[in-house]
Amino acid sequence: QVQLVESGGELVQVGGSLRLSCVASGRISEYALGWWRRAAGKEREFVAAINWRGSIRNYADSVKGRFTISRDNAKNTVFLQMDSLEPEDTAVYYCHAENVRTRVTYWGQGTQVAVSS
Repeated sequence: QVQLVESGGELVQVGGSLRLSCVASGRISEYALGWWRRAAGKEREFVAAINWRGSIRNYADSVKGRFTISRDNAKNTVFLQMDSLEPEDTAVYYCHAENVRTRVTYWGQGTQVAVSS
């Protein structure tokens, strides 16, 4: 079983930047990793994903060009660099891991990001 712990969320002003981190308790080299978010009163939505090799990245249209997902398998960590933050980015951000062989998935507890205008 994999446990995911996110960090890096905080209050930031419009146009600012944050870097979220998600550390896994076990090896993540066989996992596709991603970030999702849930704003107050809304459904959880996809933000970004990266394949197990780190060679393929996908982004939601709303964050393309502003967010960058990356991973460091040696440190069992996935990152989300968020630039040019907007009030609409305010949400709890969740780390997600899916085993590419078994399709078993795991979620972190989330980290709060708040963007003030």
